[in-house]
Amino acid sequence: MGLTTMILCGGLGTRLREETEYRPKPMVEIGGRPILWHIMNLYAFHGHSDFVLCLGYKGDRIKDYFLNYEAHQSDFTIELGRSRSITYHDSHAEAGWRVTLAETGLMTQTGARIKRASRYVRGDRFLLTYGDGVSNVDITALLAFHRQHGKLVTVTGIVPISRFGELLADGDKVVQFNEKTRTQTGLVSGGFFVFERDALEYLTDEETCVLEREPLERLASDGQLAVYRHRGFWHCMDTYRDVQQLNQLWNKGQPPWKVWE
Repeated sequence: MGLTTMILCGGLGTRLREETEYRPKPMVEIGGRPILWHIMNLYAFHGHSDFVLCLGYKGDRIKDYFLNYEAHQSDFTIELGRSRSITYHDSHAEAGWRVTLAETGLMTQTGARIKRASRYVRGDRFLLTYGDGVSNVDITALLAFHRQHGKLVTVTGIVPISRFGELLADGDKVVQFNEKTRTQTGLVSGGFFVFERDALEYLTDEETCVLEREPLERLASDGQLAVYRHRGFWHCMDTYRDVQQLNQLWNKGQPPWKVWE
């Protein structure tokens, strides 16, 4: 079952209102499956199938999805009556996953969600990511890197791809045009963290505790934050355009983040 993987699933998704008016962002679909399912499959492929989902906005939709998972994924026969019985006829690759659905508050910020759900973490080390980004990051290599440096937290750093064409100019003459190139502004956080339990001391369960502000800033200043450089595929689903792009990649038959069979 590997390490516990905590996934932040509670945000409002305001920049994706076309989809999130009716469902939480982790339930927006790529290829007919929620992006959350894609993220979980990456971790399961690397041997980590114990999940804690930090719920907030429309968390009931995520609960319903897993409560009815067998019925949605399999053919079944139901015998009606007071002592109703159901027989499922098919198996699926997600058999054996352990999924804890933790209500962490509607308006709670990321740091407080982690703190509130931490009671469901098994062991002294856990994995953490956001419920709206897919990648082919090598979780096994990420963990090995984390063990090697011995710090409290590792964050995966990625070089973002610009949404705009890059112009290389000589005076007022364009000498080169590159569409959607990787920027040269340095690394940004791509999620896919590894946490030691002791890092929870940097968090509070107050609603306003934002992981990406004081906690990570303090960890960095204390020399307890390391970065794992990922040079492969990474894509965050922030806008409807992102939804379209990810579905186009899936429909082509070889989505870069699908490392499982």
